[in-house]
Amino acid sequence: MSLSEQLSPLVGRIVFAWFFLAQVASYGGDWENTLTLLTFRGVPGGAFLLAVVLLLLTMGAISLIFGFHTRYGALILFVVTIIATVSLHDYWRIADATERATDFQHFISNVAIAGGLLLLVGMGPGPIAIDNVKSGPPKKK
Repeated sequence: MSLSEQLSPLVGRIVFAWFFLAQVASYGGDWENTLTLLTFRGVPGGAFLLAVVLLLLTMGAISLIFGFHTRYGALILFVVTIIATVSLHDYWRIADATERATDFQHFISNVAIAGGLLLLVGMGPGPIAIDNVKSGPPKKK
Protein backbone atom coordinates (compact mmCIF):
# COMPACT_ATOMS: atom_id res chain seq x y z
CA MET A 1 0.00 0.00 0.00
CA SER A 2 1.46 3.36 -1.04
CA LEU A 3 1.99 6.26 1.33
CA SER A 4 -0.79 8.24 -0.37
CA GLU A 5 -3.23 5.33 0.04
CA GLN A 6 -2.42 5.32 3.75
CA LEU A 7 -2.43 9.06 4.40
CA SER A 8 -5.12 10.40 2.03
CA PRO A 9 -8.08 8.92 3.94
CA LEU A 10 -6.70 10.23 7.25
CA VAL A 11 -6.13 13.73 5.88
CA GLY A 12 -9.55 13.67 4.18
CA ARG A 13 -11.26 12.71 7.45
CA ILE A 14 -9.42 15.49 9.29
CA VAL A 15 -10.46 18.06 6.66
CA PHE A 16 -14.10 16.97 6.96
CA ALA A 17 -13.86 17.18 10.75
CA TRP A 18 -12.29 20.63 10.53
CA PHE A 19 -15.19 21.82 8.38
CA PHE A 20 -17.82 20.54 10.81
CA LEU A 21 -15.99 21.78 13.91
CA ALA A 22 -15.72 25.21 12.28
CA GLN A 23 -19.50 25.11 11.77
CA VAL A 24 -19.98 24.22 15.44
CA ALA A 25 -17.76 27.13 16.48
CA SER A 26 -19.52 29.51 14.11
CA TYR A 27 -23.11 28.62 14.97
CA GLY A 28 -22.47 27.93 18.64
CA GLY A 29 -20.35 31.06 19.04
CA ASP A 30 -23.09 33.17 17.52
CA TRP A 31 -25.92 31.43 19.38
CA GLU A 32 -28.42 34.33 19.42
CA ASN A 33 -28.09 35.15 15.72
CA THR A 34 -28.30 31.47 14.84
CA LEU A 35 -31.52 31.18 16.86
CA THR A 36 -32.86 34.27 15.11
CA LEU A 37 -32.13 32.67 11.73
CA LEU A 38 -33.84 29.42 12.78
CA THR A 39 -36.87 31.35 14.02
CA PHE A 40 -36.98 33.35 10.78
CA ARG A 41 -36.88 30.08 8.81
CA GLY A 42 -39.77 28.70 10.90
CA VAL A 43 -37.77 25.96 12.63
CA PRO A 44 -39.63 24.86 15.79
CA GLY A 45 -37.77 24.39 19.10
CA GLY A 46 -34.78 26.34 17.85
CA ALA A 47 -32.62 26.34 21.00
CA PHE A 48 -33.09 22.64 21.73
CA LEU A 49 -32.65 21.65 18.09
CA LEU A 50 -29.54 23.81 17.74
CA ALA A 51 -27.99 22.22 20.84
CA VAL A 52 -28.72 18.72 19.51
CA VAL A 53 -27.32 19.54 16.07
CA LEU A 54 -24.14 21.07 17.53
CA LEU A 55 -23.68 17.96 19.70
CA LEU A 56 -24.19 15.64 16.71
CA LEU A 57 -21.77 17.65 14.57
CA THR A 58 -19.15 17.57 17.32
CA MET A 59 -19.54 13.83 17.90
CA GLY A 60 -19.46 13.11 14.17
CA ALA A 61 -16.34 15.24 13.68
CA ILE A 62 -14.52 13.55 16.57
CA SER A 63 -15.48 10.19 15.10
CA LEU A 64 -13.86 11.17 11.81
CA ILE A 65 -10.69 12.56 13.40
CA PHE A 66 -9.92 9.36 15.25
CA GLY A 67 -11.46 6.96 12.77
CA PHE A 68 -13.63 5.55 15.57
CA HIS A 69 -16.99 4.22 14.34
CA THR A 70 -16.25 6.27 11.25
CA ARG A 71 -19.12 4.98 9.16
CA TYR A 72 -21.66 5.88 11.87
CA GLY A 73 -20.08 9.30 12.40
CA ALA A 74 -20.16 10.00 8.67
CA LEU A 75 -23.77 8.79 8.46
CA ILE A 76 -24.82 11.12 11.29
CA LEU A 77 -23.07 14.04 9.59
CA PHE A 78 -24.68 13.08 6.27
CA VAL A 79 -28.20 13.04 7.73
CA VAL A 80 -27.74 16.35 9.58
CA THR A 81 -26.25 17.95 6.46
CA ILE A 82 -29.08 16.82 4.18
CA ILE A 83 -31.84 17.85 6.62
CA ALA A 84 -30.25 21.26 7.21
CA THR A 85 -29.64 21.77 3.50
CA VAL A 86 -33.18 20.99 2.39
CA SER A 87 -34.84 22.91 5.22
CA LEU A 88 -32.59 25.99 5.30
CA HIS A 89 -31.51 26.39 1.68
CA ASP A 90 -34.78 26.12 -0.24
CA TYR A 91 -33.45 28.24 -3.09
CA TRP A 92 -36.36 27.27 -5.32
CA ARG A 93 -38.65 29.51 -3.21
CA ILE A 94 -36.52 32.64 -3.56
CA ALA A 95 -37.86 35.15 -6.07
CA ASP A 96 -34.77 37.36 -6.44
CA ALA A 97 -32.41 35.79 -8.99
CA THR A 98 -29.21 36.91 -7.24
CA GLU A 99 -30.32 35.65 -3.83
CA ARG A 100 -31.56 32.40 -5.41
CA ALA A 101 -28.18 31.85 -7.12
CA THR A 102 -26.31 32.50 -3.86
CA ASP A 103 -28.53 30.11 -1.90
CA PHE A 104 -28.21 27.51 -4.67
CA GLN A 105 -24.42 27.66 -4.26
CA HIS A 106 -24.81 26.90 -0.54
CA PHE A 107 -27.25 24.12 -1.37
CA ILE A 108 -25.05 22.42 -3.96
CA SER A 109 -21.92 22.77 -1.81
CA ASN A 110 -23.70 21.01 1.04
CA VAL A 111 -24.88 18.28 -1.33
CA ALA A 112 -21.26 17.76 -2.45
CA ILE A 113 -20.15 17.52 1.20
CA ALA A 114 -22.93 14.98 1.80
CA GLY A 115 -21.64 12.99 -1.18
CA GLY A 116 -18.16 12.88 0.31
CA LEU A 117 -19.64 11.70 3.60
CA LEU A 118 -21.40 8.88 1.74
CA LEU A 119 -18.01 7.81 0.39
CA LEU A 120 -16.82 7.47 3.99
CA VAL A 121 -19.95 5.50 4.89
CA GLY A 122 -19.37 3.14 1.98
CA MET A 123 -15.59 2.81 1.98
CA GLY A 124 -14.74 3.24 5.64
CA PRO A 125 -11.99 5.23 7.33
CA GLY A 126 -8.93 3.96 5.48
CA PRO A 127 -5.99 2.13 7.05
CA ILE A 128 -5.03 4.67 9.75
CA ALA A 129 -8.00 4.54 12.11
CA ILE A 130 -9.04 3.21 15.50
CA ASP A 131 -11.66 1.17 13.64
CA ASN A 132 -8.79 -1.00 12.35
CA VAL A 133 -7.14 -1.76 15.70
CA LYS A 134 -9.07 -5.00 16.32
CA SER A 135 -9.37 -6.26 12.78
CA GLY A 136 -6.25 -4.71 11.29
CA PRO A 137 -6.13 -2.62 8.14
CA PRO A 138 -8.28 -3.67 5.20
CA LYS A 139 -6.61 -6.18 2.90
CA LYS A 140 -6.11 -5.42 -0.78
CA LYS A 141 -7.63 -7.88 -3.22
